[in-house]
Amino acid sequence: MTTGTARPRTLVAGVGNIFLGDDGFGVEAARALAGRPLPEGVEVSDIGIRGVHLAYRLLDGYDTLVVLDATARGGAPGTLYVIDAAEPGSRRSPGGVPLDGHRMSPDAVFALLDTLCAGTGAVPPRRTLVVGCEPATVEEGIGLSPHVAAAVPEAARLVVELIGGPVVGPVVGPVVDGTVVRVDGTPLPTLRRAP
Repeated sequence: MTTGTARPRTLVAGVGNIFLGDDGFGVEAARALAGRPLPEGVEVSDIGIRGVHLAYRLLDGYDTLVVLDATARGGAPGTLYVIDAAEPGSRRSPGGVPLDGHRMSPDAVFALLDTLCAGTGAVPPRRTLVVGCEPATVEEGIGLSPHVAAAVPEAARLVVELIGGPVVGPVVGPVVDGTVVRVDGTPLPTLRRAP
């Protein structure tokens, strides 16, 4: 029997469809992270299009969730964003769109998670961040566009910085949307836009 408190757990989830061009950004960024040294308690997972699986997996008890995903916000292709997701219960509903296990946006996953937590008594992650990349195209096709492919290593370094792990090289390139701090509460360095 062990005593003491359990270490906080962090799940870094790469989501997206690799058959829709830049929508595969999250999966590729998760692959890039898989080979890096990460702090104890941090798991990296290629979720792909399995949004329902992600919602159920989060019932296992994670303190922090970092979602890697293609995120269209109007910037130049390859621009990286950090979005601090709303607290559970205040998240937007996915607009009454029926659940589709192969096309769930992060909003739909968060709404499903809130419903599952309400029904089971489980607790959702305390902190949810989305590290998104502006896509150039999400049309049918395998492979990332050049700008989005170039942003993958920067996204991996940004995630390592957010979770407080060892950073290899300077963290430059991403654009930070609003004020964002690491999971431990310390501020991020000033970041610039990726090429």
